[in-house]
Amino acid sequence: MQCEGIDLPLVSIDSSGFMSPLSPPLRLKICGITQADQAKAITDLGVGTLGFICVRKSPRWIEPTAIGAIANVLITHAPDTKRIGVFAQADLPTIQNTVKVGQLTGVQLHGDEPLTFAQQVRAVMPQVELIKAVRVRGPEDLALAETFTETVDALLLDAYHPTQLGGTGHQIDWAMLRQFAPAVPWLLAGGLKPNNVVEALSLLQPGGIDLSSGVEHSPGDKDLAQVKKLCHNLRAATQFV
Repeated sequence: MQCEGIDLPLVSIDSSGFMSPLSPPLRLKICGITQADQAKAITDLGVGTLGFICVRKSPRWIEPTAIGAIANVLITHAPDTKRIGVFAQADLPTIQNTVKVGQLTGVQLHGDEPLTFAQQVRAVMPQVELIKAVRVRGPEDLALAETFTETVDALLLDAYHPTQLGGTGHQIDWAMLRQFAPAVPWLLAGGLKPNNVVEALSLLQPGGIDLSSGVEHSPGDKDLAQVKKLCHNLRAATQFV
């Protein structure tokens, strides 16, 4: 396993708490970035993917020009960092403009966007990583996620909340995801914290994990000590090999 950017053995955690071979390495994404200094510090800890919330009603919303300013810092400081814009029910011109101004490398569709819209995004921005997030209530949502696999580069499974799109701290029923094996990589989100990620990975085999509220002081203000603890816990798990 690795916090992307940190060299660690490529392993996953089986139900007994021991490691088994895994390839490719686990992807670690921290979402809700709003501050350049925190973005730099998080990449220094080895996190390879950062998410920026492009949904105005979110308390973690950040303007495209501010994303672009952070991107300028990252391009110099940590040029391999993936920079993902998170959108919900945005129109195509808005997404295109935000990607351009914010210098984003990827787009995450986190609303109820249909497959046809994802196909439009893919057609006009083929060079941009495309992630479709699905908020999971039951097996029907997993079936819905599967319908996107021929269009997107990755899926993200988040906990369902009736009024909030993400960053709720709510946790998916992990047991429901044990047999989930889509044709593209998938990321686990929803209620993850430094103290429970190893348990989650002992039960599931995601291609990556995504944390936001689990490593924050408040929305958009990341707790660097918690991010450090997260990476430490992921690295420490490999001592069982």
